[in-house]
Amino acid sequence: MRRDPLIALRPWESPEVTSWGRLPMNAVDRRNDALSLDGSWHFQLVPAPGASSGEWTRIEVPGAWTMQDVGDLPQYTNFRMPWGEFPPTSPTANPTGVYERSVDIPAEWAGRRIVLQVGAAESVLLVHVNGHPVGISKDSHLAAEFDLSDVVRPGGSATLRLTVIKWSDASHIEDQDQWWHAGITRSVLLYATDALHLGDVTVRALRDGRLRVDCQVRNASGALPEGWYVTGALEGHQLLAQDTEFDRLNAEDMRVSDFLGEARLRTTVRDVRPWTAETPELYELTVRLHRADGSVADTSHHRVGFRDVEIRGRDLLVNGERVFIRGVNRHDFHPLTGRTVTADDMRADLVVMKRFGFNAIRTAHYPNDPALLDLADELGFYVVDEANIESHDHAHEIADDPRYLTAFVDRVSRMVLRDKNHPSVIIWSLGNESDYGANHDAAAGWVRRHDPTRPLQYEGAAKLDWSDETVASDIVCPMYAPIEDCVAHALSGKQTKPLIQCEYSHAMGNSNGTLADHWAAIESTPGLQGGFIWEFWDHGILQRVNDGRPAGRAGVGLYDNGVAAPGHRWAYGGDFGETIHDAAFIADGVVFPDRTPKPAMYEHREIAAPVRLTYDQGVLLVHNRQHFRTLEWLTAEWHLVRADGGTESTPAELPDVLPCESAAVHVPFPLPESPEGEAWLTLRVTTAGDEAWAPRGTEVCLPQVRLGTGTTAAPVPVAGPPAEVDEQGLLVHPILAAPPVLSLWRAPTDNDEIGGMAARWRDWGLDALVRKVVDVRREGAGVTVVAEYATGGGTVRHEQLITPVAGGLRIEETAELPDTLDDVARVGTVFETIAGFDLLEWYGQGPWESYPDRSAGAPVGHHSLAVDELLTPYLRPQESGGRHGVRRFALSAPDATGLTVELGAPSQVSATRHRAEDLAAAAHHDELVPRPGCVVHLDAAHRGLGTASCGPDTSSQYLIAPGIHRWTWTLCVP
Repeated sequence: MRRDPLIALRPWESPEVTSWGRLPMNAVDRRNDALSLDGSWHFQLVPAPGASSGEWTRIEVPGAWTMQDVGDLPQYTNFRMPWGEFPPTSPTANPTGVYERSVDIPAEWAGRRIVLQVGAAESVLLVHVNGHPVGISKDSHLAAEFDLSDVVRPGGSATLRLTVIKWSDASHIEDQDQWWHAGITRSVLLYATDALHLGDVTVRALRDGRLRVDCQVRNASGALPEGWYVTGALEGHQLLAQDTEFDRLNAEDMRVSDFLGEARLRTTVRDVRPWTAETPELYELTVRLHRADGSVADTSHHRVGFRDVEIRGRDLLVNGERVFIRGVNRHDFHPLTGRTVTADDMRADLVVMKRFGFNAIRTAHYPNDPALLDLADELGFYVVDEANIESHDHAHEIADDPRYLTAFVDRVSRMVLRDKNHPSVIIWSLGNESDYGANHDAAAGWVRRHDPTRPLQYEGAAKLDWSDETVASDIVCPMYAPIEDCVAHALSGKQTKPLIQCEYSHAMGNSNGTLADHWAAIESTPGLQGGFIWEFWDHGILQRVNDGRPAGRAGVGLYDNGVAAPGHRWAYGGDFGETIHDAAFIADGVVFPDRTPKPAMYEHREIAAPVRLTYDQGVLLVHNRQHFRTLEWLTAEWHLVRADGGTESTPAELPDVLPCESAAVHVPFPLPESPEGEAWLTLRVTTAGDEAWAPRGTEVCLPQVRLGTGTTAAPVPVAGPPAEVDEQGLLVHPILAAPPVLSLWRAPTDNDEIGGMAARWRDWGLDALVRKVVDVRREGAGVTVVAEYATGGGTVRHEQLITPVAGGLRIEETAELPDTLDDVARVGTVFETIAGFDLLEWYGQGPWESYPDRSAGAPVGHHSLAVDELLTPYLRPQESGGRHGVRRFALSAPDATGLTVELGAPSQVSATRHRAEDLAAAAHHDELVPRPGCVVHLDAAHRGLGTASCGPDTSSQYLIAPGIHRWTWTLCVP
């Protein structure tokens, strides 16, 4: 039997084989003129390459087969390979998908060059047409093109067979922190060009208006014909007529060999509007290739942004300005289709990022769908474009392995060739977490020669010595470095390169603590310029609970506000039956799988706000925190909030402030005069007109300053019936389903679990405190209850003084923690109410969730939310729903009955339907059963969140020290 020559090559075992028959990568975009082959294809899944045929079915292209119920499911690992073979070997059990469909080749393509483009295939692609072998390609995240001119007939039908092999030697360098999928995950196109065609176009546009366009010309029929030439037109506003047309090429602007022609076009645009992330100005460029008779053989369209990128000293400059990089890492992800995303999906991603203050994206850890860069150009983002290289599990061996040298250079160079004309791309990245070796240096050398206009970065090159000037990284881009280390480096006198963290502030679960502190250090320390939060998405896949399979495309409408509908849940590692996995570590984004922002997004929005306020010694300043834009695109309104419940509003006239400058304005309201006159002034800033990423009136930020510093007077004790306590010294009240007791534990966050704090709290027994009454003393109408709690870290003494006051009871509490309990989760009170209360109203920070080290984005005000909306639905249930700095709150029923609590000092408060043990016991939200009443926590101290699941823990100022803690609260029942 004749063997398939492509199978005989066994490319999945040969790292030296990166392609065969594949056309060179280029920046000529053919998407608009192509015939789409997306849709339903015949498909069969076989157990290994070359295995006998299986059962044919139908499958959607593009789309991972792991998401389409064909018998092979997704698997999540962080850095471990999902099988034990060492590089370059792949497992014998190797799912292989065979795709087939017929396509009618347009008759008008006769005599033309016909090209097949497969947008992405994981991980090895074999192409056959009408039974003929055409080519091979690796690299799961870049398109592969093949010339079909010799194997198809215009006017006839052709049978395409695309064979995709899941595992290969290439899998070892695609070991990224994401779901393992397989299949054809981006669009498949067929297009035709003239035999004489543009092979590549390189655009270089500088902020001073100078434009250079380098063109490569090829002829598929053989030698280049005589007399061809290239012209170009730049369309745009405010350009003079002579600037909109390039001159016909002179002889010195052309170089021609037998098979490759090179042409260069130049012009200068007067009064150019430079491109930045704040002002994404684009010009339409059309390049035309002409035959000798003047007819057009080929055309290429580009959107040009005029901008410069350079490193000067230890500063990264865009158009000569030192810009802050407020970035986020992004994967191609969708909860229903896995790796396959549409242009509308990507636009929605970027719109959310823009609305929450992000100005930069790192394409972790591979080149994203090309439509993403089109959108980044249009909407305004700085992009670190990252090559599809990560060898995390075997990084040290592969970095210097010459068998992988070609793969490294091939992946980096093809990314650069595809994406070089995008103004949004300001930095090239050699990949991620692959150690550092000769293979990186080889790839870096190619990039520096081909594109000297952009800097290069790679975390692995600089991680051993941030001051080393010889390594292949122009930027020091560490991961999760403590901010103290970053500041120390900047102040050391040894810094020679910009420091921009490629990953920081790990967003797993209830996280992103100390983000504001981090940015306060960045903004005040020359040499520090920002970083990229890890990451944008929680990669939860919508799963049918009844059979454990992905919901697939039919799942639209089965989620809302971060929550999966009944009968479904957000799946993470291990939920598809896999034994090798890394559990919920895939749920580490600032948005939920349905793109609902997590509370941490509001923290980032305020930190990155274009407008800030300061108030000092009676002077109110408005600060423009942008680098290139004035405040003209914004409008605003002043809001004053008083502690007594009063509020006032008035329109604000934003001053004419240049970028990075400030202006004084008048305080728009009278200052409070009484000692109880705490008041907060907020500037609600919105878009004045329609932006590409936000309609008119979209909220941009809520900067706030405190005007008055008074506090509310405590209620005065009154004569009346004594407080009721039972024989255990527990407060008895008709509105309480469970009495107030000491709480030292929280349902562990992901940071608590992975950082090791939760294990220590369990060892101490804080999750199951046993209360022992020591003394109950009655003095008049008051009652003092003393109790002790034995823990693995010593005995905690807790005292409550319960005193009747006007309208209720005042509870004064003291807890004494021994020195051995040097880091507990909280110190405070927990009680439960009877059923019926469904609304929480509070005066404090909000309306979204906030914690001691993540509260900069939650303004003080009078807020209200349904109790059922207070809990944040992190994919793995954990401590959530807290509100920081609460002074007063009320829980009420529809009939207006309820309770009010006055806090003696601003406190951390939560009111949900779940006890901490309920949250800790559940792996997914569909396992939670709401309690009828409210579980209320009043914390005198609450531990910060930090980011210890991957990175630094919270700062010492947000830890809870041993010793004596005191707090007071008043329970009032109308």
